[in-house]
Amino acid sequence: MSAPSPSARRRLRSAPLYAIVWLVGVVMVTPLLYAVVSGFKSTDQLSRNPFGLPSPWVASNYTDVLASGAFWRMLGASTLIAVGTTVLTVGAAALAAFALARFAFRGRELLFTLFTVGLMFPFAVAILPLFILLRTFGLLDNPWGVILPQAAFGLPVTVVILRGFFREIPGELEEAATLDGCSAFGFFWRILLPMARPALGTVSILAVVGSWNNFLLPLLVFSKQTWWTIPIGVQQFQGQYATDIARVFAYLVLAMVPALAFYAVAERQLIGGITLGATKG
Repeated sequence: MSAPSPSARRRLRSAPLYAIVWLVGVVMVTPLLYAVVSGFKSTDQLSRNPFGLPSPWVASNYTDVLASGAFWRMLGASTLIAVGTTVLTVGAAALAAFALARFAFRGRELLFTLFTVGLMFPFAVAILPLFILLRTFGLLDNPWGVILPQAAFGLPVTVVILRGFFREIPGELEEAATLDGCSAFGFFWRILLPMARPALGTVSILAVVGSWNNFLLPLLVFSKQTWWTIPIGVQQFQGQYATDIARVFAYLVLAMVPALAFYAVAERQLIGGITLGATKG
């Protein structure tokens, strides 16, 4: 009897890993599929047959939500706040990380340590002073009242990631740019940022997802429905239709679709940026 080929042995060694990946995938996808199918049922069907297929399929749960102007208004508010937070966070963090990575000055490491300490500062601790500060500056019921604090709390992790990437850019490249008459900001804008696209993509995705999923801060800032975001909408919808569980499932699924679609598009950029950062580190 001949021995198995090297490729067959590799497949056998990888079989447990593949089994674990499939198991984790099934565990993660099953609740989502259950929510999608349950959204096509009536509440009576959910009570009688919670795990079976809908009979008949009730598409009105989804179409009623999509026909609601409030849902699209919340979607637009979440998108605007997420984009604003991302632009402000990544822009400010890129400049700070560039200074901390490429310039030598007194107190540089102390300043970077302050950013890293910010990673351990819980948002809940700042709720009361943040509310007083926003009220003092008239930022309640204003999207900037959410964008500015989210950007501030997103700076530490963004600066830490970008600084590590910027430090790996060879110094000889900066010296050559300087000899060609390029200023420090010109090097940052024309050379460093294009080379850092994977890292910028990674931190941008993290900022968008963090803003999109934020519930506590928008709940604190917005008392009027004009700027309610999707997480607040989910909570309010669940309270309004507490007895219509199938309709709540439909709303939850539609609320998840934009985030899932964005992640599906940006997944390669996120994994590529993380992998590149790990390789450089």
